[in-house]
Amino acid sequence: MKLAIIGLSNSGKTTVFNALTGQNLETTLYPTVSGEPNYGTVKVPDQRIDRLVEVFKPKKITYATVEYIDYIGLTKGDMAQNRKVFDLIKDVDAIVHVVRDFRNDAASHPLNEVNPLRDIEALEMELVFGDLEFVEKRLERIEEAAKKGKKPNEAEKRLLLKCKEILEKEIPLRNADFNEEEEKLMRPLQFISTKPEVIVLNTGEEDLNTERSASLQQAVEQYVTDKGIGETTKVVTLCGKIEMEIAQLSAEEAQAFLDDLGIGEPALNKLIHLSYHLLGLISFLTSGEDEVRAWTIARGTTAQKAAGKIHSDIERGFIRAEVVHYDDFIALGSMSAARDKGLFRLEGKTYEVKDGDIINFRFNV
Repeated sequence: MKLAIIGLSNSGKTTVFNALTGQNLETTLYPTVSGEPNYGTVKVPDQRIDRLVEVFKPKKITYATVEYIDYIGLTKGDMAQNRKVFDLIKDVDAIVHVVRDFRNDAASHPLNEVNPLRDIEALEMELVFGDLEFVEKRLERIEEAAKKGKKPNEAEKRLLLKCKEILEKEIPLRNADFNEEEEKLMRPLQFISTKPEVIVLNTGEEDLNTERSASLQQAVEQYVTDKGIGETTKVVTLCGKIEMEIAQLSAEEAQAFLDDLGIGEPALNKLIHLSYHLLGLISFLTSGEDEVRAWTIARGTTAQKAAGKIHSDIERGFIRAEVVHYDDFIALGSMSAARDKGLFRLEGKTYEVKDGDIINFRFNV
C-alpha cells in the first residue's frame, strides 16, 4: 500500500511524515516550493503478529508494510506548482491530507489564518481543478488527432466528457457514479480526485483530547457526509508534534509517554488502520517456526487468489487451504485443540479469506 501525504504549506506534513516513519527530516517555518520527495516504509502495527511470535518463536518476523511519500505543499490557484505534486502521487492508493489546526505565529498560514474547513475545501478544489485541466488537455489532443484523420476512441471520449461535466460542477470524481466499463477506462488515466482520502486534523498540544478538537472532528465528519464522500473519506485528529516526539523514543519510553498523556496507542497506528479500512484491505497470517508473517489482500479475495500473494506456483497448484482464525487459535492455545473443536478447517478455491485467518496452503505443481 502506497500513501501520499499532501496538504497546504505549513500544515505539518513533514512532521506527520517524520512521526510515521521515525525519520527526522528538517521541518521549516516557510513554504517549500522545490526539492526532492521523501519516502519511508512503515511496519503495520499488528498485535496478532506479536502474539504469534510469542507462541512460535520464529526465525523471521514479517509485518505488512505501508510506503509513505512526502513532498512540497499544494498552493491555492497555482496549477503549475501543484502539477509537480500531482505527477508524483498519481499512482498512489490513497492520500493522507494533513490539515492545519495548530497555532504558531512563527509559521505563517498560506491563507493568512487557521481555518480547517476552508483549507479542506480549498485543497479539494485543487484536486478537482487538476483533473479538469488534465481532461481538457486530453480532449484537445483527441480533437487535434481527429483533424489529422485519426479515429478517436469514442468510449474514452464519452468518459472524458462525462468527467469534464462533473469536474466543472466542482465535484471530485470519487463522488460520482461510474459503471464497470468506465472504471476500467479510468484506471490508466490516474485521476487525482478519485483517490480515497484520510483527513488528518493536525492540532496543537494544548487542544489535544479537548472538547474543541472533538467538536472540530465532528464538524469535519459532518462536512464529509454532507458532501456525499463519507465512504471514501475518513477523519482522524492527532498532534503531529507529539506523535513525532513519540516516534523518536524507545518502545518503553514511548509507552510511558502515552500513559502520561492518557492515550492508549499512537494516533498514527489509528491512521494506518483507517487507511486499511478505507481501501478495503485485510491481512491473513502464516505462522510457524521459520516465519510469522502478515499478508495484505483486498477484502473478498478467494483462498486461491490469496495463495498467489505468497507465490504464483501455490496459486497455480492450489489444492486446499488449512484455515483457523487467529481468535480461535489463541482461545484454544494450539492447532490440535482447534482441530478437535472443529475450528481448524479445510477450505476450497472459492473460500473468501477473512481478516485474521491463519492459513497453510496445500498445493501441488
